[in-house]
Formats: sequence, C-alpha cells, structure tokens
Amino acid sequence: MNSKIDLHVHSNFSDGKDSVNKVMDLAKKRNVEMLSFVDHDTNQTYFEALPYAEALGIDLISGIEISAYDFKRGRKVHVLGYNYNPDAPNINKLTEPLLNERHKHSMEQIKKIEEYGIDIDMDEVKKTVGPLGVIYKQHIMHAICDNHYTCPKYTTKYRTLFKNNGPASGDIEYIDYIDALKAIKKDNGLAVIAHPGQLHSYELIDESYQLIDGLEKFHPDHNQEDYEKIDALIEKYGFFMTGGSDFHGDFGASVEIGIDSSLLRETAQLFR
Repeated sequence: MNSKIDLHVHSNFSDGKDSVNKVMDLAKKRNVEMLSFVDHDTNQTYFEALPYAEALGIDLISGIEISAYDFKRGRKVHVLGYNYNPDAPNINKLTEPLLNERHKHSMEQIKKIEEYGIDIDMDEVKKTVGPLGVIYKQHIMHAICDNHYTCPKYTTKYRTLFKNNGPASGDIEYIDYIDALKAIKKDNGLAVIAHPGQLHSYELIDESYQLIDGLEKFHPDHNQEDYEKIDALIEKYGFFMTGGSDFHGDFGASVEIGIDSSLLRETAQLFR
C-alpha cells in the first residue's frame, strides 16, 4: 500500500466521533505517515495525540481549524493553521471565547428543541462529548436521532431543527478571518484557507494573499474545477497546497483517512 498523508482529520476534541487514539489506529492501518488533527478552535488535540503518534511512528503536525467569517461577503471561512508554536498563545486568545460561545449556544439550542416538543436526554448528549466538554450539533443529533449521519432521515431532521427557520437555527458570532490568519502567523504557524470550493472562499484570497501561506486543494467536496482554480492561485502567489479527508468518523461523511503522499510530497518536506 502506498504511504499516505492526511492534514485534515477531526476527533472528539471537537465535532468528530472518535478519540484521537482510534483515529490514529485507523490512520496506521491506512499507512498514513503524516497526520494533522485540525479540531475546531482548539490546539489541545495535539498534546493528547502526540505520545501515541510517536509510538505508532506517525509524524504528527500541530493543527487547528478556526471558525471564522468573511464579513465583506457574508460567508463562513475556515482557516487552517499548521506547524505553529504548540502553546499557541495568540491562537488561544482568539479561539477560547469561540469554544465558550459554542457551548453556550448549544445549550440554548437544546432548550429550544425541547420547547419545540422533542425531549433530549442530556446523559445521551454527554456520552459523545469529548474531553473539552463542548457540545456541538452532532452531539445533540446523536441524542435524538438513531439514524446515521449519511441517512436521509438524519439529514431531514437536522435541516428541520437547525436550518432555515427551525427551532434551533442561527449560529454563533464568528471572528474575522483576517484575525485568524494573523493569530496563526504570530504563533509562527502556516496559515491555510480550508476547502475554498466548499465555502466559496476564492474571492477573499486575492485580497488577503499576503497573510496566506497555502490552500487546501485535496478535499472530498472539491471537483476538477476547484483543482484548477486552486492550482492557478498557487502559481500566482506561490502558495503551497494541503489536503485531507475531513474525517469525522460517524459524525461525518463516509470517507477513508489518508490521501496518496505523492500528491503532497513538497508539503510534507516543508512540514518536516
């Protein structure tokens, strides 16, 4: 089996289903040699995962996915940070309030769903909440829906509750993506725009290229058109490319960890 790299996986430190050790066991079976947990708005996964990664012989890269916003265009932007100072004082200052806000918002959503007429067993919610204790929508859905994430019934219930004018619709107030890019740079990290095709983030790149180091090219939601757009931007600005599975376990789409390491050979050399 060819060696693989995955620079975009999630664990139960944010909205993934599995523990860091389980994710790394799956990665090892897939012959993944370099891995980065980019859990949302926390750098704590790296410290938890590092001893086991070393035991398995996996090259673990510090990573984070910051939940941000492009206020000019009114769109969410996900900003990936890699190879930053693991203590990450500037990143933490920016993201810790986001985690607190997300948990508070989730508790409010639970109350609204119960007022809507659906009982939520908090013990069931807590069964899948990770080490940070932050509740995400996936944890709420686990407690009220027996269907898998990929099942149409799950999708219908999720949209009914959390989208459009559902009882738990609405979101937290995100930070400006510029602030996210700057915090990563201040912590000596490499700043990357995550899956620009998925979130329609292309327009901001021309405006902010001086703060950006790389673009996520390989992602399950990207197609050939996205590859071509990203390749053109990489050539224009000298960015490096990243990629990964966006693995969430049973809390996400059915994907296998790891992409062929030959696709990211130069990036791997940059990270080592």
